Amino acid sequence: MIPLNFGGGRGAPLTVLCLGAHSDDIEIGCGGTVLRLVTQYPNSVFHWVVFSAVGIREAEAKRGAELFAGGAVRGPLLKSFPDGFLPYVGTEVKNAFEELKAFANPDLILCPWRQDAHQDHRLIAELAWNTFRNHLILEYEIPKYDGDMGRPSVFVPLDATLCQRKIDNLMSAFESQRTKPWFEDCTFRSLLRLRGMECNSSSGYAEAFHCAKLVL
Repeated sequence: MIPLNFGGGRGAPLTVLCLGAHSDDIEIGCGGTVLRLVTQYPNSVFHWVVFSAVGIREAEAKRGAELFAGGAVRGPLLKSFPDGFLPYVGTEVKNAFEELKAFANPDLILCPWRQDAHQDHRLIAELAWNTFRNHLILEYEIPKYDGDMGRPSVFVPLDATLCQRKIDNLMSAFESQRTKPWFEDCTFRSLLRLRGMECNSSSGYAEAFHCAKLVL
């Protein structure tokens, strides 16, 4: 396999738009990739947008952005749409996407998978493609009770240190989620290991994405 780098040249700064329906989506789906990009592409900018961050989850969203992107983050831009009901306030969510055009022309967009079983995730993914039509969009995966894991085609290898940082950050930032039986380090490590095996990562670990359109 021949690894690909971004068009600006290895190490050139990137503008990345990170989209999440809920406060922990970005961090679970692509937190390791964000950690790697921050290091590999210095001076990059990460626009961080969460559409449902209410109450304690607002503070957790801010903490997550800080832990994963640090000084490279812009925002975060936190919306207060009701968790689980995003498709039913679709007009308002669509208007929020239209506003994103004014300040973000990203090199890379990270968003949920369009076939995710959660209706909020699917809407964010669909509107990402509807809004940004000439951009590289990578759709991340989120493990869940529904059992909707797919067959992603793009892999970002991560060394063991970055994987541990991702897991530690998740556990630190999202304390409200730790009562859920699936929100534990072995869940996240297992998926990292599985995707690392599939792409023959030298470390054994990777995050994976769905990509519908890529220009070489």
